[in-house]
Amino acid sequence: MEHIAIIGNGISGVTLARHIRKLSDKKITIISAETEYFFSRTALMYVYMGHMKFEHTQPYENWFWDKNRINLKKGYVNEIDTDNKTLHFAEGDSLTYDKLVIATGSKPNKFGWPGQDLKGVLGMYHKQDLENLETYAPNNKVCKRAVIVGGGLIGIELAEMLNSRSIPVTFLVREDSFWNGVLPKGESEMINRHIKNHHIDLRLSSNLREIKADENGQVKSIIIDETGEEIECNVVGLTAGVTPNISFLKDSKIEVGRGVKVNRFLETNIEDVYAIGDCAEQHEAIGNRRPIEAVWYTGRMMGETLAQTICGNKLEYKPGHWFNSAKFMDIEYQTYGWVFSERSKKDFEAHFHWKHDDDTKCITVAYNKNTNEFLGINTFGIRMRHETFDKWLTEKRDIDYVMNHLAEANFDPEFYKRFEKDILKAYNNQLTIA
Repeated sequence: MEHIAIIGNGISGVTLARHIRKLSDKKITIISAETEYFFSRTALMYVYMGHMKFEHTQPYENWFWDKNRINLKKGYVNEIDTDNKTLHFAEGDSLTYDKLVIATGSKPNKFGWPGQDLKGVLGMYHKQDLENLETYAPNNKVCKRAVIVGGGLIGIELAEMLNSRSIPVTFLVREDSFWNGVLPKGESEMINRHIKNHHIDLRLSSNLREIKADENGQVKSIIIDETGEEIECNVVGLTAGVTPNISFLKDSKIEVGRGVKVNRFLETNIEDVYAIGDCAEQHEAIGNRRPIEAVWYTGRMMGETLAQTICGNKLEYKPGHWFNSAKFMDIEYQTYGWVFSERSKKDFEAHFHWKHDDDTKCITVAYNKNTNEFLGINTFGIRMRHETFDKWLTEKRDIDYVMNHLAEANFDPEFYKRFEKDILKAYNNQLTIA
């Protein structure tokens, strides 16, 4: 019986295993050094905030794996011998496979800061990070202040988590406005104000120089590079992005760049070895997407696609139109298609931006100013339907059509009625002025 070994029990690896089982009777082993059972990584923050217990983050009961004949092995792979199709574990044992899938995800970036490995320095990615947070920041008596370094989506989640326990937070963001490499100016500035309204000490254009230790090797303070200012703190959250978690492959014959290099079929340079999820790097980026996508739903799609290939129906990975969603404190964010920031905007890209007076709701619609084709939309504080925008992007609708039919895309019509007329009026006014 063909044996499929999957290294990594995140959304990619587990989706792959489930779909292989639906399609076949192959032997499946999922290997993980992190946790015994799969859990939802995106839900970790809610455990710390008291909304759920850790076991609630596990989508499947513990008996599910036996029932579906999916073997789980806890262990750390430190060497892959692709010639003999053998995995060697740090614990001293080994395992042979017929096909191997690398789905080891990401790890938080570290940029060689002095003190980056001290006690009290953590990311917010693994279950171990959650445990460290409970140790070093259980309350505002033990942790009098936390400093977060890096202004992405994980940074804002960590700020919200600490805020929920009334722990003061200083937030160091390298850019001169929050996430402005991704968001257009109006949205980025609205999020700056929203962060400050939650009493978070947001420091823009600020880089970390070093983390200082007390006599016990624990975090005592940080130094801001630009000003030399010292800020006392007990916890430092490193949230300056993530990197593929592939250091264990350095002596293997598997080709790596920043991630494990794969083609459109998620195949590596070695026969019968594949990579999916955050750790996979496309040789050629797909459309406007990045070669590495550390996104939950693309990991799931890669798992579903590769299961077909492994079970005899060779399938190309086609992720479709870009979309994503997140939360900035209590503002929900959704994006469909492409809306670029001023920094990376294309010459032909124009934006229509509308913001509500309460400063917590806005939309930005991107379109081609030469052809009027709708390119994408960002929404903040207003929920929209994915299927509707997906359809309009495929149909290459023009901006006028989209603006006049926004109500059809709305997720919550009663809630939305108050803004629909305002948005259309603002859009029509802009056209008149233009």
